[in-house]
Amino acid sequence: MSATSSTATRNADGQSAAEAALWSGLAAARDTAELCQRWLAIQCRMIAGVAGAVVLVRDERTSNFAVTAVWPEVRRDMSYLGRTAQQAIVDRRTVVVPRRAGEELAGFELAQPVESGDRQRAVVVLDLAPRAEPELQNALRLLHWGAAGLSAAFLREDAAREQAARQRLQGVLELVAVAGAHEGFNDAATALVTELARRLDCERVSIGFLRRGRAKVDALSHSARLQTETNLLRAIAGAMEEAIDQNVAVAEPPLANGTPAAAVAHAALAATGETNVLTVPLAVAGKAVGALTLERRRDRAFDAEGLELCEALASLVAHPLDVQRRADESLGARTVGALHDHASRLFGPRHPGYKLAAGALAVLALALALVRADFRVSSPTTLEPLVQQAAVAPFDGYVREAPVRPGDLVKQGQPLARLDDRELKLERLKWLSQQEELSKQFRVAMADRNASQVQIVSAQLEQARAQVARAEEQLARTALVAPFDGVVVSGDLTQQLGAPVERGRVLFELAPLSTFRLVLKVDERDVGYVTPGQRGTLVLAAFPGESIGFEVTRVTPVSTPREGRNYFRVEAALDGNEPRLRPGMEGVGKIDVGRASVAWIWTRQIIDAARLALWSWLP
Repeated sequence: MSATSSTATRNADGQSAAEAALWSGLAAARDTAELCQRWLAIQCRMIAGVAGAVVLVRDERTSNFAVTAVWPEVRRDMSYLGRTAQQAIVDRRTVVVPRRAGEELAGFELAQPVESGDRQRAVVVLDLAPRAEPELQNALRLLHWGAAGLSAAFLREDAAREQAARQRLQGVLELVAVAGAHEGFNDAATALVTELARRLDCERVSIGFLRRGRAKVDALSHSARLQTETNLLRAIAGAMEEAIDQNVAVAEPPLANGTPAAAVAHAALAATGETNVLTVPLAVAGKAVGALTLERRRDRAFDAEGLELCEALASLVAHPLDVQRRADESLGARTVGALHDHASRLFGPRHPGYKLAAGALAVLALALALVRADFRVSSPTTLEPLVQQAAVAPFDGYVREAPVRPGDLVKQGQPLARLDDRELKLERLKWLSQQEELSKQFRVAMADRNASQVQIVSAQLEQARAQVARAEEQLARTALVAPFDGVVVSGDLTQQLGAPVERGRVLFELAPLSTFRLVLKVDERDVGYVTPGQRGTLVLAAFPGESIGFEVTRVTPVSTPREGRNYFRVEAALDGNEPRLRPGMEGVGKIDVGRASVAWIWTRQIIDAARLALWSWLP
């Protein structure tokens, strides 16, 4: 064999070995960047004349495309291909841009979008040397086929990622179910950390919550009871406080893509047990209330997948465990905890709004305690007429006319109603005729000088005259008239014309418009402050913009229950006479008692109720 053929054989073998290494590396790629880099190397080997190439992959969080793979050198500047890549991304199609140097063709820029499902995942841009149209079409076909392979790789990667996410979610839900299977907080917390230690292959998992500003370890994996105030527990509590204060996950040693955080306490805990430490805060409504601390052997470091699992678990169990822990606490412990929380907000370094509100409340309370104001007893009021007279039926009869109704103003002597007088007139005529007949008999007896007959007829004549006088009097009383100027308070006979009425029945009630009595219904809690002679102010619902003065005249010992409370009747006299006032008007009256602090005025009923309750409880 000649030297030339031997060299060609070695080159072919070397090329085949390099391609095999690239294909095997493509299948074993660990992440998207490695996958794209090896795929781009294979693609550029398949297409001849590639001067440079770049793959831009879309970031799912920001939707921006970033350079992920470059060929042939990673450090090479490929920014000149950016315009072609942008055009392919916007148009979502293959783009071919010829590049010229003066009048001559210098090459082509090929851009191929790579889609995964309905999303545009990446774009590949190649810098090709000048070539004929058939060779250019062949390069486009190879690039299109290669993009399909890359798209399939993205789909497999997405499927694997979704499968891992489902497995993590299932694991988190199983851990939550383990905690929810126990009623007490201690049992639930111990079961949770024990199962978490088994699943993540940890040496020890601890859970703790804040109490009065300090973290307290509540449960350890594989341990039913805790020994208080040990060095280990203090070290774990310190690591928990470090993560809670920063409200971020803290790892020692730090994770590659983790959030930077101070880890002094974690380093101390790791040195104590020669372990790797990870602490994830437990947050409720964005505020860290506890933490999960995990410890592994030195040869098993924590990774992003384990951190994601712990953070998902912490977000689900933080609130129910915190509620369960608070429910298991005694009343005294809960009270002390609440007071400490308020004190820490008031005197701690944060919560300026809380401090400002507390200061404003303190200033307001001081002002209310020092400022004095008029103390007035308020109560619902009603206007009553000082005099009220009834118009009653003088005899049994029937209603003939009723021209007035309640609320009508009447003058003295004005007819209120008229009763039917037909029967009375007939009765009067009957007795008049009988009187005339008896008069004739009386004259005849006198002429005959019959003394006994004279006496009998004389008595009958007097009876007839009395009946006539009675009938005339009843006829005069068929018309009911107003005894004085006033207003009709009650009585409406307009719908009862022709109806029978009985003697003594109240048909109308009238009240004068010149004098009124104010009746205040004072609550029994305030009646002790009211005495005759006190002044007050009345505002009626009919005239809300006007006030009327009054003076208390009498505090009656009569109480009226209403809406579960007792109210006492207090009578008062109005100042002056307002012609627009009417009986039955209601409003609100305020009796001036004296001056007192505003705080006492607003809280007196609460203080009195507390005193009464204390008196009833004391032996």
